Parts: sequence; structure tokens; C-alpha cells
Amino acid sequence: MSTTIVGPDGKSRCRWCGAAPEFLHYHDTEWGFPVSDDHRLIEKLSLEGFQSGLSWRTILAKRENFRAAFHDFDIDRLARFTQRDIDRLLKDEGIVRHRGKIEAVVNNARQARDLVKREGSLAAFVWRYEPDRKQLAEPQTASTSAESLALSKDLKKLGWKFVGPTTVYAFMQAMRLINDHVADCVIRAKVERARKSFKRPG
Repeated sequence: MSTTIVGPDGKSRCRWCGAAPEFLHYHDTEWGFPVSDDHRLIEKLSLEGFQSGLSWRTILAKRENFRAAFHDFDIDRLARFTQRDIDRLLKDEGIVRHRGKIEAVVNNARQARDLVKREGSLAAFVWRYEPDRKQLAEPQTASTSAESLALSKDLKKLGWKFVGPTTVYAFMQAMRLINDHVADCVIRAKVERARKSFKRPG
């Protein structure tokens, strides 16, 4: 089976982005482009956690609802959520109403707040797990990597939840710690150019 599809402009793209109408824009403008904003990083980690057992299409369709429910993933505001907030979110039909995942977002925001105090930013911590450039030369087909295993393990040690290695690997793909656009995808080169001009936090 081919790893690409032909997009509306006649150019090749990763095959997965043809699976749903919402995916093309996400694939072309977000997936794989480097991110250093802590709010976006915690949002993506949270949404990947919510996706566990579900489809990304379901999460993407509800993303604006998630952003509203979780105050645009403002770490400090999330860290102050109480049991009353969690109970309120469990009644919110616009998001995935899973107690463990909702509680994980609040817990992880508290851990992120502490991490920011120590490291300066969540981004500075996360980008330490970027693979060696040689490993980035070709797209991968696995659902985990040595780096996602290491980041998952270290986050868990710090008290984070719903950050298994597969979830973390999907996060690393989306945030451009790994470039998994297939070789023939027209967006892969754009991501590489973005990577070259990206100033890594630290």
C-alpha cells in the first residue's frame, strides 16, 4: 500500500491525512512543526492522553471545546482546579468525560508548574529529548522510540499521568521532536525548513 495520497493541489501527502476531512489542514499546518509554547505543549500532551482508546478525529473535532473547558490550557489556571471543577467537567458533553483523564490534566498542570519553576519552561525540559539528527533523517514506522520511552519514564517519575510511551511518541511527532512525514510528502520539506530556523528552548 502506498504511504501517500494526492492532495487537492495534486501533491503527495502522508496517507493518514486523507482519512477524514479535518485531517488535511491539521497535517499541512500543524503536525510536525516545532513548538516551544508551553500552553500548546501541555494542550497536545493532554489531548493525546484523551485520545487513548479513541480516534484522533474525535479529539480534533472537540478541540475547541477542550480549549474552552480547560482555559486554553493555561498551566497556572489548570493547576488551581478543584474537585468542583472536575465534577463540572464530567458533565461537559463537549469534551471526553473520563474522570481519570480529566484528573490527569489537572495533575499534570500542577507537575508542569513545578517543572517550570525548576527548568524555566516545559519546552526547555521536553526538547532535551529530541533525537539525534541522524535519527531524524528518515520517517519512522514504530509507535514508540528510545526517546519517547525515556521522556515517558521521566515524566512518570515526576508524577505525570496518562503519559505512556505511545502517547508521548505521538506528542513528539506532532510537536516536531520527530519528523515522521513520509519521504514523498510535500510537507516534510516545509517541516525541515521550520526545524532549521527553530530556536530550541533552553
